[in-house]
Amino acid sequence: MADIKKVATRDSYGNALKELGASASDLVVLDADLAGATKTGIFQKAFPDRHFDCGIAECNMTDVGAGLAAMGLVPFVSTFAMFAAGRAYEQVRNTIGYPHLNVKIGATHGGISVGEDGASHQCCEDFALMRTIPGMTVMCPSDDVEARKMVKAAYEMKGPVYMRFGRAATPVFHSEDYKFEIGKGEVLNEGTDVAIIATGIMVPEAIEACKTLQDKGVSVYLINMPTIKPIDEKLILDAAEKCGKIVTVEEHNIIGGLGEAVCSVLAENHPVPVKRVGVNDEFGHSGPAGELLKAFGLCADNIVEQALALIEKTK
Repeated sequence: MADIKKVATRDSYGNALKELGASASDLVVLDADLAGATKTGIFQKAFPDRHFDCGIAECNMTDVGAGLAAMGLVPFVSTFAMFAAGRAYEQVRNTIGYPHLNVKIGATHGGISVGEDGASHQCCEDFALMRTIPGMTVMCPSDDVEARKMVKAAYEMKGPVYMRFGRAATPVFHSEDYKFEIGKGEVLNEGTDVAIIATGIMVPEAIEACKTLQDKGVSVYLINMPTIKPIDEKLILDAAEKCGKIVTVEEHNIIGGLGEAVCSVLAENHPVPVKRVGVNDEFGHSGPAGELLKAFGLCADNIVEQALALIEKTK
């Protein structure tokens, strides 16, 4: 994929906010002294009177966002995933989730690919935390195009939203005419031997894995699942019916994320064997993002290995 354009979805977040801000006068952006890293500085430069730096006080920022939403504004509360979902969990639950306020949380620097920042900043538990809050929509885009369209869709819907954006630049594989819809998955390839359901920056890796598996004669049903809650149950069940076996792929702990969301749907409706590819219930460590992803098995080679093993196991 060296010749393919790469963009970090945190850049997409900042650019989408700026674009939206031109027509949405009720949109305001809050940050916790990280406007350069979260890329909300792009919005700040264009609309300085609608950007609020709350300092290194994420819990307070979350409450301020709730207050602004109660006033009729549409706040995008922005910081690293570790702080948005972790440090401010109580405030997200009680001041945004419980009253079901129209606050959008833009969480950047999620997952192992935070790299050198190390385990303390590599939040691989945010999907799990946010999924447990009633009424919270949880999403993770796979590339620049999907990220920008996701931000727009989040603004247009009513209710709390959690979006995770990445630090590292990743391949852009969608065209601008891609139609994003909250709660819907996207079929990237039809197949019958094994289904691969991926989210976030693991989707490009799953695409590469799909190509390798096809070269080996394996028919792959490949799904991009940008919305983890509410999840596309119909598409999951279709994959189970067609393939009888599923591999889930996410840059998140295998506990509480995409894999468990998929397994819950299958357990209640159409049980089939599932292999969850993700962080195996452990903390990360410091290192270059690309090397870390490979070390934790979050790469095309491991997806291929796990898919072939599942096929062999279910013969």
